[in-house]
Amino acid sequence: MYKFFKMTALCAALAAAGAAGAATITLDGTSLSIEDAWKIAAGEADVAIAPEAVKLLEDSHKLVMASAAKGQAVYGLTVGVGLNKDQKLFTADGKLSPEVLEASRAFNYNALRSHSAGVGEMMPVDLARLSMVVRLNTLLAGKSGAQVRVAELYRDMLNKNVTPLIPSEGSVGEADILLASHVGAVMIGEWKADVKGKVMTGADALKAAGIKPLQPEGKDALAILSNNSVAMAYAIDAARNTERIVEMTPTVDGLSQTAADMRDVLKGSYLWNVDATRPLQDPLSYRVTVYGLSEARRAVKDLNDQIAVQINSTDDNPATILNADEAYRSESTQVANYFVEDNGVKGAIIPSGNFNPLPVALALQRTSIAMAHLSHYSVQRTVHLSYDQFTGLTRFLTDPSNKGHAFGAIQKSFMGLHVDNMALAQPVSLYGMPVAGEIEDTFTNLLQASKRLGSIDTNLYQIYSVEMLHAAQAVDLRRNLKNKDLKLADKTGAFYTAYRAKVPYVKADRIFTDDIRAGVDLLKNYRF
Repeated sequence: MYKFFKMTALCAALAAAGAAGAATITLDGTSLSIEDAWKIAAGEADVAIAPEAVKLLEDSHKLVMASAAKGQAVYGLTVGVGLNKDQKLFTADGKLSPEVLEASRAFNYNALRSHSAGVGEMMPVDLARLSMVVRLNTLLAGKSGAQVRVAELYRDMLNKNVTPLIPSEGSVGEADILLASHVGAVMIGEWKADVKGKVMTGADALKAAGIKPLQPEGKDALAILSNNSVAMAYAIDAARNTERIVEMTPTVDGLSQTAADMRDVLKGSYLWNVDATRPLQDPLSYRVTVYGLSEARRAVKDLNDQIAVQINSTDDNPATILNADEAYRSESTQVANYFVEDNGVKGAIIPSGNFNPLPVALALQRTSIAMAHLSHYSVQRTVHLSYDQFTGLTRFLTDPSNKGHAFGAIQKSFMGLHVDNMALAQPVSLYGMPVAGEIEDTFTNLLQASKRLGSIDTNLYQIYSVEMLHAAQAVDLRRNLKNKDLKLADKTGAFYTAYRAKVPYVKADRIFTDDIRAGVDLLKNYRF
């Protein structure tokens, strides 16, 4: 249900942006910010292509076609991909005859079709669009050798709200070849696309938007399908939610109970006043959260830094290097064989490992571990709040008039979520078995790592919501039973008031499910 409302809201936003005339963000392949990527994905801005990027695309395409004309073996251009790299696609005789071009186009169509084999639910529209923004920008680095028309189609489909249905699973993190290929399938007028909330065939979607289908040739198909844009969309989304949770952590923790942040959040609180009944030291989950918070901040900063590099770098293999340094040519006869000079351009087409996004995968995993520590601290704090020997209040924070169970059973909910988080925090980048004739024997599992962090974020919102339910109840009971003049800090007090506007005091047992959801909604929208 959440996905439905999210997609509906996005479609409405896209329609409104189109009607109002959205701002324009120009992409050049090197300077895309995460913020601008989100604006385009959300329909808050149209996208344009920088003229200098167009020139790079034109020249790199000339270079790969010149290489094909010379009969040079180029992966995905004149020979097959994966284990089929030993299979010639066509034989060139020094010029690109109609027969050669037709053979190239047939290979491209077949590559897009055969690689469209994803599994799982379709990506949410906003993330599918985000993946297209990422790939368009990395394409503009001019290393793919694709036609300019490919970049124009990414631009036009984004601006005219044609969003291919992209499966959300089926990647080992060495380019999302079985997923991103669905974008190309729509570009050639096949498969299915969402157009402002309505699903139709790729052909009908392009026709409705006034977009002419792609006639792929050369390295077009490889440029469209061999990239990490799908996993990067999930990574960017997870990083944004992680930042939000890290931002809210001092306030949530403060309501239950970096050092500078905690002092700021608790400024003016009764906790700073001397109290002879207070224990000398609190449990570790209260005392060391600052370390977990500090490491989570450090991890998410590094994650965003790695994302910024990845979305402004090429994924392409082989990479088309215009005006490649001649010094490389002299290194070996093998390297010299990669160089091309013809058709008004010169450079080299060099095999690479650009499709390997290991730095992002490792940053995601580090962030997941840090967030799992915050999950642990929250769960432990909430458990302590339930016990009268710790709080000096009632057991399970029960109102004195309540003869029911209060918060006696609710611990299982957040403990179950935390167990999930502990499992989700386990690194996955080393998992896998060789495929494609044992050629593809290394993995990053970037998509899985991205989704795992995203799931930890989702669980943490709920865990924090349950902690808020307990903390607010404890505040009210302390006021009712011990100190009616109890003063909260300005920041925690404002947050408490906002929470109580959505979730009332628990006087008698009630169904708590909606209370937890209301807390999650507040956490996602409150200005900390």
